[in-house]
Amino acid sequence: MILDRFRLDGRVALVTGGNRGIGQAMAHALAEAGAEVAVLSRARPDPEFRWVPADLADFDATSLMNDFGRLDILVNNAGVIRRADAVDTTDADWDEVIGVDLDAVFRLCRAAGRVMLAQGRGSIVNIASMLSFQGGVRVPAYAAAKHGVVGLTKALANEWAAGGVNVNAIAPGYIATDNTAALRADARRDAAIVERIPAGRWGTPDDLAGTVVFLASEAARYLHGAVIPVDGGWLAR
Repeated sequence: MILDRFRLDGRVALVTGGNRGIGQAMAHALAEAGAEVAVLSRARPDPEFRWVPADLADFDATSLMNDFGRLDILVNNAGVIRRADAVDTTDADWDEVIGVDLDAVFRLCRAAGRVMLAQGRGSIVNIASMLSFQGGVRVPAYAAAKHGVVGLTKALANEWAAGGVNVNAIAPGYIATDNTAALRADARRDAAIVERIPAGRWGTPDDLAGTVVFLASEAARYLHGAVIPVDGGWLAR
């Protein structure tokens, strides 16, 4: 049965930043599909998940994976954003965003890749952004990092597809989370954004649930290096 190919029974998944927002919705979706889910975050997640406490600004990915053992699914969701004009962006803010949103993604992919290649199978889902395709406004480090996530996804797919490891990405559109609270609080920006979205609304974290389950499942075994926008039609406008 085709629906059986979407099941994740017996799989072990690790979701970064899975204690709230998009990551939390994805963690719940993977669990509902049958996976055993662990959440890597600074704050404790829902009690149904195993907690891996870590700060992505300062962690040892190799040691983490060695302690974790088997891993079938990695979702690199955690990220930070700092808003300022480029001329006012500090080195500290730049380094923090690149460190969490790109450097940590690579280190986790590298460590997970070693485990998955040894197993002969695994799925990595990186969370990109609309700003993987566009420059945005007042978010130079975030845009640079998210462009980098797409390049990294394709590069790793090229290397690891033959080893049974799928590396793909989801590019969320404008989703109602803590990271977009400032935009939604600005009535003019909020109206302009909604007007541009063909679906006519902001997305919710649950709108990404089906896509992450698909990418983590056997149904996506021949999908490598793809970046799937879940954006209410934003890029098609």
